[in-house]
Amino acid sequence: MNKETARDRILRVASELFYKEGIRAVGIDRIIKESDVAKASFYRSFATKDDLTVAYLEARDELKVEKLERLRQLYPSSPKEQLGALIRDVTEQMGMPDYRGCPFLNAAVEFPDRDHPAHVKLLDIQRSFWTRVQELAREGGARQPEELTAQLRMLYEGFVMKRYLDKSDLDSEYFRKAAELLLEKQITPDNHRG
Repeated sequence: MNKETARDRILRVASELFYKEGIRAVGIDRIIKESDVAKASFYRSFATKDDLTVAYLEARDELKVEKLERLRQLYPSSPKEQLGALIRDVTEQMGMPDYRGCPFLNAAVEFPDRDHPAHVKLLDIQRSFWTRVQELAREGGARQPEELTAQLRMLYEGFVMKRYLDKSDLDSEYFRKAAELLLEKQITPDNHRG
């Protein structure tokens, strides 16, 4: 087993705190204390909090990409099933007690300046993820993969933000059912390529 480096520990602790409490709400001193590292170790690992924030977003993205890859391997010959599994997975996450929304949408709210490094990074991450979803829609035989992807994105982001903003207990099954209806409308057995 590999020993956790100071950088890894800082990133792990920051990731937990950033997601749970918000990036701006958590200070460097607290991260240093809870990571049990020296201040010098922190600054050797991350020159600024912005650098740590970007690393947090990249780490979250890696988890999302790994999950999508696992779903692709689970249903290697059916992009439609991959999309369905992704929808079910997101629905399951929404039902978890510690669910606090999408870390990328949360960061977008915290860093609205389009030139901020975190905002630039999260836009890049989101663009890349939704491009992958669009590729799955195309491979799955969606009549209009771009439209399907845009609709899924609007549904997801709207649902997540509604729950986050008003602390709603909106049933995540509403999201799943609506997303699956969009899939069924776009990908039917006669146009399915998988």
